Amino acid sequence: MQSQVMTEQDAENPTFQVVEVTRNATPDLAKWPTTGWKGGYHWLPSGHAPDSSLIQSGDRLDVVIWDSQENSLLAPIATKSAAVPTTTVSASGTIFMPYVGEVPVRGLTESAARAKLQEKLEDIAATAQVQLSIRQGVNNSVDMVGGVTAPKSVPLTTRNTRILSVLAQVGGISPSLRHPLVVLHRNGKTYETRAEALLTDPARNTLVRGGDQIVVIEDDRSFNVLGAASSQKVINFEKERMSAMEAVSAMGGLTASRANPKGLLVLREFRPRDVRPGADTPDMQQVIFSLDLTSADGLFAARQFNINPGDTVLATESPITRVRTILGLFGTVVGAGATANNLSQ
Repeated sequence: MQSQVMTEQDAENPTFQVVEVTRNATPDLAKWPTTGWKGGYHWLPSGHAPDSSLIQSGDRLDVVIWDSQENSLLAPIATKSAAVPTTTVSASGTIFMPYVGEVPVRGLTESAARAKLQEKLEDIAATAQVQLSIRQGVNNSVDMVGGVTAPKSVPLTTRNTRILSVLAQVGGISPSLRHPLVVLHRNGKTYETRAEALLTDPARNTLVRGGDQIVVIEDDRSFNVLGAASSQKVINFEKERMSAMEAVSAMGGLTASRANPKGLLVLREFRPRDVRPGADTPDMQQVIFSLDLTSADGLFAARQFNINPGDTVLATESPITRVRTILGLFGTVVGAGATANNLSQ
């Protein structure tokens, strides 16, 4: 029962703190340090970029030179064109062109690179024209590592490629994942978002960049449920944040014949460094939050108070249940005594 759990709060040296969750208290409680995770998922805005792609180191360029001059140094008379062997953009961002030498092309669009190559050839063949095509390399592609139907490296043919487009090209998120979480690694930083938020919010459909690595994993955050609840088990978070009211729904509600709706308790343990006097911090490392679901104030507070990963939600027993149990035991003892008397007679 609630009274049994709360007994120690009246002790001379209690080992845990009891906090009553009300509407007036929830703004201050929301400022308390988060437990079980960092408190939220950080994701990138959608943004916008040009449709063209930029050449990067590692890209492979196919160049064909067309020249109609009779005595061209570049193209045979019969074909009027010459194909330069496929060349890879070097780490310094250049490619080698015969009769010209090293030409910097990294960071240029396909049309800008073509114009630059043609300009370099003017001193040799004023009428020459350049045809250019690009095959994206590792620095101009995105790696889909796992959690999708067909993991692979996806070339970026445009700077306007978005993450949903990449997911579509690898067959989408694996249906076997429960509560999938999309994780993007970029330049040593990690960004995360729940898959359902990515699919429903256009603002989260962020642009991807060459070198990005994306993996889809299961959101393993959970809390456990005990006591007079419809189910006693570990429950995974169904979305990024869950309120106490949503937690009650996720656990199937309270058992009507057993539970005390005035005694919904949330047990939470803070880090030692988070404990210090003040309205924005706990006074003790272990805290029990108490919610009364029989009043409007308590119901609204339950909607505003968030459950943290690792919390224990305890539905306490109703005092009436305790009385019924005692009476039942008393009846059993009386019945057993009467049976013994009958047998002795």
